[in-house]
Amino acid sequence: MTEIKPLLPRVTKVKALDNFELWLEFKDGSVKSFDVKPYLEFPAFQRLKLGGAFAKAHVSNGTVVWDDMLDLAPETLYLKGVAQTGQAPTNN
Repeated sequence: MTEIKPLLPRVTKVKALDNFELWLEFKDGSVKSFDVKPYLEFPAFQRLKLGGAFAKAHVSNGTVVWDDMLDLAPETLYLKGVAQTGQAPTNN
């Protein structure tokens, strides 16, 4: 049986930044930032604004998740992310 590979690379690392941005590394070696602020207006994402919930972002199954009920599609992160070079910014 042949393995089915995803069309776009999966997330391998994530760092949640203070300004509701994600710093992402992908399986193909690319590094991107992704601004989550526009998504915070959607009801499902509003809870990320409370109590440091946003900082709990982590990688699971090739994408960014916060818990078993909230994630972002890896395709969205890859296609809408902004290419970056260098190291992840530090949180202030």
